[in-house]
Amino acid sequence: MFRRVNLKTLFFSFFPVYLTAFLGGIFTSSQVNSDWYQSVRLSITPPNWVFPLVWNILFFLIALSLYLSLTKTNDKIARTKIRLAFGVNLFLNLSWSFLFFYSQNPVFALFDLALLWISILFMIYVTWGVSKISSYLLIPYSMWIGFAGILNYLIVFG
Repeated sequence: MFRRVNLKTLFFSFFPVYLTAFLGGIFTSSQVNSDWYQSVRLSITPPNWVFPLVWNILFFLIALSLYLSLTKTNDKIARTKIRLAFGVNLFLNLSWSFLFFYSQNPVFALFDLALLWISILFMIYVTWGVSKISSYLLIPYSMWIGFAGILNYLIVFG
């Protein structure tokens, strides 16, 4: 009934996701109390304590989705597509933190966020064929990025 845990795949699923979280946190944490961020922060933005809580849950779901999808298929092409989709997504995720907080460039961050959201849809698409559960695990991530997109949009155009 239960499959044996593949420790190598588990490591290579969780490590890059949490490395992205760590690096993104470096760009973000030093800026959330900056004068610049306080000047662009919207009243509908959740309190600062919500973000690490939500992101920890989301990063866990992303890593679990990656692990489950990689362990559900032996097809090399499918595994390559999955790795590529998650890799591009993690790069775009990290890029947003850099562009928005570190570079203080919400316009470029919004463009990155649009690509990030598209990459999540692609992740859902490529995991669907091998593990529907993996796809479902990414839905909260897509919703959170959609909300972040609204906030980023309002900062740029509001």
